Amino acid sequence: MKSEPPVPVGSGSAPDLVELARVVAQQRAELDRLREQAATSAVVERARGAVIALTGCSADTAGETLLQRAKAARRTLLEECWITLGELTPAGSGTGTPRPDGEPEGLPAPDLAAPPSVPDDVADALRRLARDLVHVDTHRELARCLLEHLGPDLDADSVMIYARRADGGLELLGHAGIDERLADQWRRVPPFSGVAVLDAMEAGEPRWLEDFTRDSARYLLIGAPPERWRSRAWLPLPGGDGAEVCVGVLRGRPGPFTARDRVRLRGVVRLCAGRLRTFTSPPDPASGAPSDAVQALFAALPVAAMLLTPLRDPTGRVEDFRVDAATPQAADLLGGTTGDPAGRRLLEVWPDLTDTPVWPGCLDTLANGRTYESEPFAHQETVDGAAELSTFSVRVTRLEDALVVTWVRHASSDRQEQRLAVLQRLGKLGWTHWNLVTGEASWSSQVFAILDRDPADGPVPLAGLPRLAFSDDRSELSRAVGTLIREGQPFEVSFRVRGARGVRHLRLVAEVVADAHGAPVEVHGIVQDLTARRRAELALVESERAILTQHDVLQSERTLVARLQNALLPLPERPVNLAGLRVEVAYLPSQAGIQVGGDWFSAIELPDGDALFVVGDVAGHGVGAVATMALLRFTAKGMVITGSSLTGALARLNTLLLHSRDTRGTATMVLARYRPRDRRLLWAQAGHTPPLLARDGEVHYLRRPPGLLLGASATPHFEEAECRLEPGDRVLLYTDGLVERPPEIIDAGLDRLARAVAAAPGDRPGPGTLATLLESMLEDERRDDVCVLDIRVPGKSRGAGPADRARGARRRR
Repeated sequence: MKSEPPVPVGSGSAPDLVELARVVAQQRAELDRLREQAATSAVVERARGAVIALTGCSADTAGETLLQRAKAARRTLLEECWITLGELTPAGSGTGTPRPDGEPEGLPAPDLAAPPSVPDDVADALRRLARDLVHVDTHRELARCLLEHLGPDLDADSVMIYARRADGGLELLGHAGIDERLADQWRRVPPFSGVAVLDAMEAGEPRWLEDFTRDSARYLLIGAPPERWRSRAWLPLPGGDGAEVCVGVLRGRPGPFTARDRVRLRGVVRLCAGRLRTFTSPPDPASGAPSDAVQALFAALPVAAMLLTPLRDPTGRVEDFRVDAATPQAADLLGGTTGDPAGRRLLEVWPDLTDTPVWPGCLDTLANGRTYESEPFAHQETVDGAAELSTFSVRVTRLEDALVVTWVRHASSDRQEQRLAVLQRLGKLGWTHWNLVTGEASWSSQVFAILDRDPADGPVPLAGLPRLAFSDDRSELSRAVGTLIREGQPFEVSFRVRGARGVRHLRLVAEVVADAHGAPVEVHGIVQDLTARRRAELALVESERAILTQHDVLQSERTLVARLQNALLPLPERPVNLAGLRVEVAYLPSQAGIQVGGDWFSAIELPDGDALFVVGDVAGHGVGAVATMALLRFTAKGMVITGSSLTGALARLNTLLLHSRDTRGTATMVLARYRPRDRRLLWAQAGHTPPLLARDGEVHYLRRPPGLLLGASATPHFEEAECRLEPGDRVLLYTDGLVERPPEIIDAGLDRLARAVAAAPGDRPGPGTLATLLESMLEDERRDDVCVLDIRVPGKSRGAGPADRARGARRRR
């Protein structure tokens, strides 16, 4: 083995990292080759020794036997050795006499029928696995190796290796693709019936679980939840010391394993059987020596660095890197709590690497040889026991087929420059400098970006700057520049330019530096891009204009609707007398918003001397609600005047509403007819709140007869109710705006109205009585219209005494 001596690192010189890494790579390649050769030879010698022990033949005969069997089965010698180790009968079971086929007793029969049934790609995959198995020393490593080989082609997500314990249960020997929490949960499985692993071991045949619904009903499936793996395969094989072992391949996707997949999996377990027999022997202590040598060399480097070898899938695509060596500083930067990264996968110690620009940088460097350097980033580290924030960048260099990754710490001056660049980028500004004596000019890179100017064209002279502006802004900018040069007067000017990204709104602030005689010699300035701010200001102006326009339109509509409503629903200026009753009316529009609602009333005396009272509420606001209100108000009066019953009028109004222009409109209503000759009040309702009756100092709501709101059904059912009024009685018909206060339920408002009426002087009606009630019921800002009919039966001049109230209570009962 040839190697170059390491270059000593002097106290005053920095090490040549690339040269040191080159030496490491040469040593690594040679040591890898020797390790591969030694490991392969060990497997061949072990298989040959097993054949000698079983058959009693010579070493040359045993070697020739393995070669002939490998040639006949079209396998490599290493594959044949693994299969031989896995399928040999235990010592003492054979006599060593030849079989009729010429093979020594104790060896499995040659697999002469296998070659034609194994596809070429499967055979290649098995050869690669046989080579990789020589480096596997534990069950955990075996599971990881199998997952690496089966994951890309078979969509395998996880691999589990179970062994049967003496009590018949299962012990998890190794796993890959599952977390430790789940592994601990399923590490020991009791000897239950209905476990697919045990079923496969007892039958000695694979169990292909390819229908999750059917399999979950038959077996206790491993997983938390079991739906994580929709298809599974459990393949039994003999393990060390005769213990039964089963390998499980678990996939997240559903569907069957193809015939090709099954052939490959059977071949995989035959190879693994030989590897499992060797796990009882201790690993070769020299197997870790090469890694130790490489790591020792990297430990001498005073910087954070790693040596990476790409790991490729069968298509040649790089799917990860192996960390062959790493300095302690690199381990700290990767989060030193995970331990030494050497020998592990890069994505294992740096899980979020693929979400950073460093990952494509590594792939590009590996493919094209171009050195990659990341943007600076902050990292908190501990220095002398104190937390300190430092700035680093990652540099990636290719070394043959490997990568050298180093972390470069930036000095305070570098960080200051970085902060200035970040400030310019976030503030969308850049600095400018013009020397008025030499004519030289310099701009920061951000100014070129703001002006959409190629840095190769260089800065624009100060006198030529106005030519970049729009013609409308050019004169003001020219005047400011001239005054600055002649008189040294600083300025701040806004102007527009046209670039590749369209019109840009810019601001230039400049000042001069004068010599000892006061003459301007230098100009310093900043250019700021105000395009986003100007666009936001213009959008705000447009929004304000649109809001004002919309407000004017809605105000005009409200005025129109209010006039229309006043014309359709005139309010009496004072209480009126109808059929011997005193009736007071109140209508208060909503104070929330500018829409007018559809509350309405009617109080008229009919031709036969009866009185008709109507209170209604149309759903919605605006012109449409007022139009529907007018339609229902006049139609209801006309129907009752022409002889229609109350329920008949409601049914016809429902039909009218269903066939109106707004077929989705609804309304509530109370119709009441008073007959003065016997003081009977007949009433019906359609989804409306019940009337309130005050008598002898007590109040209660009349029981509502059945009645669905208008417009809700094509076949509604309405009924009438009757109430005989007494002298001094008071009846209130109202809309829900009087009692509703969102978000409380309406029952609370009804109770509040009952208490307010009970507290009012019911037998002494006078001006302002209804106004006093409304004032106690309504909040400062009304969210809905309010319409109230206050109907009183005259006849009592003083308050009712206890006897009268008792008689009233007996009548109600």
